[in-house]
Amino acid sequence: MSIKDWPGGVVSKDQVVPSGPYLNSTASGIWTMDQVANYTKQGIWPTAGNAEPDVASVFSTYLYDGTNVAQTITNGIDLAGKGGLVWQKLRAHPTPPDGQDHYLRDTERGVGKRLISNSTAGETNDGGITSVNSDGFALSSGTAGNLNGATYASWTFRKAPKFFDVVSGLTSDGSGNLPQFNHNLGSTPGCVIMKATDSGSNWVVFHKGLSASGANQYIQLNNTNAATNATGFGIATDTTFEVGAGSALVPSVTYVAYLFAHETDAKSMIQCGSYTGNGSATGPVINLGWQPQWLMIKNASDARNWIIVDVMRGFSAGPQANTLFPNATNAEDPAGTRVKPTSTGFEIITSSFDYNKSGDDFIYMAIRVPMMIAPTAGTEVFAMDMDGGTNNHYTSGFPVDLGVYKSKLNTYNWSFNDRLRGAFSLKSNTNAAENGNTLAVFDNNTGWADSAALTSEYPSWMWKRAKSYFDVLAYTGNSSNRNLSHNLAVAPEMVWFKSRSSTVDWIVYHKDLGGTYPSSRNYLYLNQSGGVVAVYQPFTAAPTASTMALSASSGTNSSGVNYIAYLFATLAGVSKVGSVTHSGTTNVDCGFSAGARFVLLKRTDATGDWYIWDSARGISAGNDPYLQLNSTAAEVTNTDYIDPLSSGFTITSTFTAGDYIFYAIA
Repeated sequence: MSIKDWPGGVVSKDQVVPSGPYLNSTASGIWTMDQVANYTKQGIWPTAGNAEPDVASVFSTYLYDGTNVAQTITNGIDLAGKGGLVWQKLRAHPTPPDGQDHYLRDTERGVGKRLISNSTAGETNDGGITSVNSDGFALSSGTAGNLNGATYASWTFRKAPKFFDVVSGLTSDGSGNLPQFNHNLGSTPGCVIMKATDSGSNWVVFHKGLSASGANQYIQLNNTNAATNATGFGIATDTTFEVGAGSALVPSVTYVAYLFAHETDAKSMIQCGSYTGNGSATGPVINLGWQPQWLMIKNASDARNWIIVDVMRGFSAGPQANTLFPNATNAEDPAGTRVKPTSTGFEIITSSFDYNKSGDDFIYMAIRVPMMIAPTAGTEVFAMDMDGGTNNHYTSGFPVDLGVYKSKLNTYNWSFNDRLRGAFSLKSNTNAAENGNTLAVFDNNTGWADSAALTSEYPSWMWKRAKSYFDVLAYTGNSSNRNLSHNLAVAPEMVWFKSRSSTVDWIVYHKDLGGTYPSSRNYLYLNQSGGVVAVYQPFTAAPTASTMALSASSGTNSSGVNYIAYLFATLAGVSKVGSVTHSGTTNVDCGFSAGARFVLLKRTDATGDWYIWDSARGISAGNDPYLQLNSTAAEVTNTDYIDPLSSGFTITSTFTAGDYIFYAIA
């Protein structure tokens, strides 16, 4: 293929690249032709079909049950075409066997070969993973990572620029030097984890946060040791890495290196950093610029465990964060939340020496939540399960961030459950604080569960957080005007606020309710049927694509009170937040192509309930069952208030005329 010249002679980082290679300058901030080709191949370079980087395509936390029967793990990561690392750990087993090790397998050495992060042992060819696929990997019928009756966590890191790389077959010389070798991160590594594959030796970790100079100390992954000074140390650039003598490498053996990036721009997917402990339950607050989904922490000054938490296993603002320890065989530790995510990073909330010993230095590696790419279909981010769940489990096909259920046959409360709060439930029909007796379980990649004895009378509606569609925030009020960051990437058009810890009404902001900021903006109460009010004034200005300007209002920002907020937005072809004046028969065009699967309507010019309909229970030309979010009432089945419409939905002439806000999902 001939080389073309890009207009102007260069390609900047932020430009979209059409097909074909380009001859480019190598000036700072400009990519060479080889870099463009490599980035495009890895699926990270912005092209016409891939306008943004996507952490969901390069990292996955996938939880599964061992069966001792061959099974396929479908996590959406292309290991066959791109390569990478799979890290497996047994979480729990009724009768735990000896050696509940961490297994690390990569495509460079062959995924049948395992290394153990909690051991000095060299690699073993156990065949635990039999193959890699374009969307995951296949487990063997053996017990290594697939023990019958056990539960497992797997973390998959795909090779990709600005994120992760694997280099194997590296041979140290007779003095323990590792000569300079090339890598494909496209940036200076933030962390490098190395292990001799043919020798019993410690894992060696280089991390940018270990010292001010970045790499003159090392630490060991397989034990609790503090960082050690090195006379020779890792020297890194955006294309090479080398390790000199005195860095604990064993002479004349073969190594594999796992390289993790550190990026701080708006499109970063991973960051490696450090903080200093203060010994208080109100610990350091770390700003990443985004919310993490996976976090590894190590006290670098003291003999303490390595820590791994992730959102799939309870890394949340709730009461439980299940912890695993890379240096130990321990099963999952449900000791409770000691670190919680924020919308812009994470916060230490314990004085535990593992997380926050006063004066000690801590290193961390964090991976961003998968909210970088907007979904293209409603089925990717919204689902309904009408059978009450099999074994109390609702199936969605994706990780659920908000799960709602209600008895359709009896006058029972609604139950709102979300991943960020964990084992707590709120009721949209009351102003009550959250109930800690409901054990909502979100550690599943294809649904969620509730410990209640649910039957077929309890349908569930399920949302996944996604860019430009839906977000969830857990925060603590401070009774001061403030900008609260979110990850929606567009201005939220409807927000539901609820105090978790006090008896306060649900406050609803909607872009079409009218009024002016900050004194007379109109709002609604989700748990009531009344019309608009202008009492609490949660915002001092309109929300933006990155923040919400919370006021000192007691309804959404009281000092020391914990809140939850659900943020909704219009996404073309997926969701629509809007308003309509209804009279006679009214067609509501949402821009959909196959009609609405979910419809919410609330009257604003007079009293009116919060009606919901859905296609699973029936949106048809005949009667359409409805429920009301503000009411315990059972489903009403003998009315025909809405009809199907390919572009959205139709409000029939039998429904009361008036002004309404609506929310619809395709």
